[in-house]
Amino acid sequence: MRLGIAGAGNIVKDLLSFVGEIPGISLSAICSRPGREEALQRLQAQHGISRIYTDYSAMLQDVEVDTVYVAVPNHLHYSYTKDALLGGKHVICEKPFTSSLQELQELEQLAKERELILLEAISNQYLVNAALLKEHLSGLGVIKMVSCNYSQYSSRYDAFKQGVVLPAFDPLMSGGALMDINIYNIHLIVGCFGSPQKVEYRANIERGIDTSGLLLLDYGDFHCACIGAKDSSAVSSVNIQGTEGYIYMAGSANVCDAFEYAAHQQKPVRVDRKDHPHRMYDEFLAFEQMIAEQDHPQAAERLAHSERVMMVVEQAKRSAGLVFGKDCKN
Repeated sequence: MRLGIAGAGNIVKDLLSFVGEIPGISLSAICSRPGREEALQRLQAQHGISRIYTDYSAMLQDVEVDTVYVAVPNHLHYSYTKDALLGGKHVICEKPFTSSLQELQELEQLAKERELILLEAISNQYLVNAALLKEHLSGLGVIKMVSCNYSQYSSRYDAFKQGVVLPAFDPLMSGGALMDINIYNIHLIVGCFGSPQKVEYRANIERGIDTSGLLLLDYGDFHCACIGAKDSSAVSSVNIQGTEGYIYMAGSANVCDAFEYAAHQQKPVRVDRKDHPHRMYDEFLAFEQMIAEQDHPQAAERLAHSERVMMVVEQAKRSAGLVFGKDCKN
């Protein structure tokens, strides 16, 4: 994979901290907006990136780039991904994939027509602990209750309360708790149990954006509550309760740290297996392999999961009366 990176924010710095350990990935280019040349030059020097750009279209014309990692603000995911696909590049797009289901389906069709691989960067769908958690579900008997809480007070919320609207709380930029933080809970639950029968989002809405919210997923035989908060904090956790046991994971759904598995009336067993200390390593290892092998069937399976997640997001938005991205202008 000859990677071109769109963006130079914190998530990109996370990627650069470990991506050099994956032999199949070479850092061909990085692009950010004009005025960011010094920051790009520092990243280039620190991580051996071949070229820097402040013009995205110029990076897309670079023949040494075959894959683009889209790590720009949420509302730009669709346009940046579309341009990359039209430029003949495979795309790895940061979560949330797009601002709407329609946008995702358009990109999916475009990738299919051009025989390109399109993937969402979402850590918990590739972590070993997440796979082991799913394997242990069969030992819980009949699932009765599921809950996830990922709450993290945002420093940007203080500015928001003072009237300064930064991207994390801007509906035009597809910000808010659902898209930024609860999305990890949705990915984990849909990955374990598939699509729910009914979705309801009870959000705390301030000036058109959800600063926190309770997402209720009805699976018929059981219910799931997903809490995501940027206006308050709590001890994040995942709980899955069945008639024959439970799973308890301390920490947030994006990290999928060690968890306890307890069969009925037995002592809990700690489960923890990591291939790498960084939560993003496993997904990029998988991305490199899929693109190198042109594994379109697996990529399509991953894309189908992302589409199921976006269906949940769409239902949640409708139930709470939320409008994001370009739809805000309609």
